[in-house]
Amino acid sequence: MDQYRVIPGRKLRLAEHDPDETTAFDGGKNEGRNRLKQLNSKLEELQERLYAEHQHKVLIVLQAMDTAGKDGTIRHVLEGVNPQGARVVCFKVPSAEEMDHDYLWRVHSQVPRKGEIVIFNRSHYEEVLIVRVHGRSAKGAWSRRYAQINAFEKMLAEEGTTILKFFLNISLEEQKKRLLARLKEPAKQWKYNPGDVDERKFWPEYMQAYEDAISETNTDWAPWYIVPANHKWYRNIVVGSVIVETLKRLSIQTPEVDYNIGKETERVKSL
Repeated sequence: MDQYRVIPGRKLRLAEHDPDETTAFDGGKNEGRNRLKQLNSKLEELQERLYAEHQHKVLIVLQAMDTAGKDGTIRHVLEGVNPQGARVVCFKVPSAEEMDHDYLWRVHSQVPRKGEIVIFNRSHYEEVLIVRVHGRSAKGAWSRRYAQINAFEKMLAEEGTTILKFFLNISLEEQKKRLLARLKEPAKQWKYNPGDVDERKFWPEYMQAYEDAISETNTDWAPWYIVPANHKWYRNIVVGSVIVETLKRLSIQTPEVDYNIGKETERVKSL
């Protein structure tokens, strides 16, 4: 999945990344579902060891335009993981208390503990995206946040947090199809937000904001991945594969027990 990792130091051009692309898996949708089940099983095993070892911390950041599938990615990729060691954080509009602090205050309190995987469904990157597009902050204010975010993420990495950041890349036309699908299906109408249509008017501005933010914050310690997201099954395979391969490289070990297994076996048998 390295083909989807943004190259450090190179200016990102989203126009060069096809949201429809599925070249890393040629088995098609049905085989893709089987592949995802395999990834789910491996992720469940790795996450169990991560929780038991209680050493590593993993932060996964999901950013995307509306309807790109942040919720679906979380639901399908993390299916079966132990909820004791995995947590999803959704960052909504800041509260009055949060507004009284710096923009990273509420984020820092939600980063993973040892043995934990935390998924940010939207994140601190909203502070260089939506505030820029809608002019809620002067350029000097949001542009200096790139360096602040890099420093924040580097500190987390140096303290033992593995960081993965994903931009789920869908096309403008695919978003329209998904908005219409929500309106047609009664069970999904609650997911439709009239404000999403208003945000479509700012699509070019958002693409520019994402290009700049990803280019400026794509580092060795916190890499970005551009995930083709027009095909949900393929999106899930890409994200799941990156997470699994990253956890494998951590060489997580199940902790050794501090008791005599034979003796304890006999004790249990005697119950």
